[in-house]
Parts: sequence; C-alpha cells; structure tokens
Amino acid sequence: MSRPRMRLVVTADDFGYCPRRDEGIVEAFLAGAVTSVSLLVNGAATESAAELARRHSIPTGLHANLSEGRPVGPARRGASSLLGPEGFFLGKMGFREAVAAGDVDLPQVREELEAQLSCFRELLVIPVFAEALQAYGVRFTRLPLERGVGGCTWLEAPARAFACAVERDARAAVGPFSRHGLRWTDAFVGLSTCGRHMSAHRVSGALARVLEGTLAGHTLTAELMAHPGYPSVPPTGGCGEGPDAFSCSWERLHELRVLTAPTLRAQLAQDGVQLCALDDLDSKRPGEEVPCEATLEPFLEPSLL
Repeated sequence: MSRPRMRLVVTADDFGYCPRRDEGIVEAFLAGAVTSVSLLVNGAATESAAELARRHSIPTGLHANLSEGRPVGPARRGASSLLGPEGFFLGKMGFREAVAAGDVDLPQVREELEAQLSCFRELLVIPVFAEALQAYGVRFTRLPLERGVGGCTWLEAPARAFACAVERDARAAVGPFSRHGLRWTDAFVGLSTCGRHMSAHRVSGALARVLEGTLAGHTLTAELMAHPGYPSVPPTGGCGEGPDAFSCSWERLHELRVLTAPTLRAQLAQDGVQLCALDDLDSKRPGEEVPCEATLEPFLEPSLL
C-alpha cells in the first residue's frame, strides 16, 4: 500500500452529553468513521460514557468546557467570574466577551480546568490504576480475561452479561497495563465458575479451554478466582456498611466445599495442573524460563469485578 498523503484523526466531541448522542458516537466509532472522542466531564451522561469508552476501547480525551453547563471545580460552590447569575457557564460567546473585557479571573480558569482533568482521570480508571500500581512498585495484577465465557450457557443471562462486560473491560486494560510494565498470568478462570456454578467438572473444563492449542512442553500460568468462606452473619463484616448479600450467601460455603474436596485436587492432578503462589511464578526452576527479573513481593489484586 502506498504511503498516505495525510493521516486524519476524526474526533467526536461532546461524549457524555446525553445517552442518545453517545449511542450515535459509539455507532460511528464501531463503524470506523470516528477514531477518537472527547469527554465532557460535566455532561448528563458522563459516567455511562466513560464506561462505553472503556468497554469499546475508544481513544478518549478531555473536552475542556468553560462555556456550557455547571462547573465541576470550586466555582460550583459560590460566585465566580466564569458563571452567570444562575450558576451556569456564560456560553460560548459570553465567555469570549468576558475574556475580551478582562472580566475573567484566570486563576479560576485554572482551578476549573484542573478539576475537569481530575474528573477525567477518575472516570477513566484503567490508566490511573496502572499508574498507581507502577508508582508503588506493584508488578503483578489480575486481568480477568476468561476464554469462552460468553458461551457458558449455565450462567444466567445477567451473570453472563456481567462476565462479558468484565472481560471487555479487561481487554481495554491490556494496553495501559502493558505500557506501565504490569504483568499477569497467561490465563484467568473464575467468571464461569463463581458461586453455585463452581464444581470440579466446570473448573477442569475452564482450564481445558485455556490449554487448547498450547504447544506440548509449554507450561502456562493461570489464576482461578474464588470467593470461599463461611457466610458472613450481619452485622459483622463488610467494608464499613455491614456484609453484603454476596458475602452472606450459602454460595461462599459451596465454593469452600468444592475447593477443599479431594475430587477437585484429584482432577487437577490428572489434568497436569500444579498449584502454586504468585511468588512461585518468578522462582527459577531447572529447565524453566524466568518470566522477568522483577519480584512479586508488592502484590495487589485489583477489584475489577
């Protein structure tokens, strides 16, 4: 193919303005007509738009906004040169006229732009999360990409939809995580075997899907996500608000029984699966390659689920 005369970026502005606008923007992106979006952090649909951006891996920038709607920074709490009497920005022409007349306090402009950038970073969590892990020396994390989870018909429709959404979010994290030097196991299992759906047969089947196409003699690494335990009894437990229904469910005990039963251990041994800890993945054994030189001591398991 000959060298192009021009490389064109097509940016859809106002992402987050309203669900209907966002629906059309996503449609255009998926059709290849739009290559990036700019997010309004004070829009009516900002949070759902950020989720769409993560789900579809849409390149997203900040749509700095000093002309429409309400501010997100300190100006929202009182009088500001950026706002009219009703507490809204002055409008496109109104803002320009105020700047030309010298009526705009530039430090207030800076405060609002910094607040919008802060919101932008919070909404698009993945890059920020990756930066934080890197800053604290964390090298190993979880990436919940489970092969074939969309075809697990035993999952109820809402659970399957949730699992697929988690997987899409995880795919969107691959790039940012890689750029920040983070690592994860070759495979992940657990979305299809959570709670009542966990059994030795299903765990073995999920691991078998992972091994499909693997060359003989090659050892994969994998993580099985599990939530075992004796069910919580209110009001004890939780993270400040008491235990939730998930923790109080009998399914926690079911997972505990499956994991500790000889049946699963025997099946894993038969399948050639050896249990290990994350630290072991960096431990050099005779005839094995070392994944990388970093240690796994500062390990953190993110809550992407």
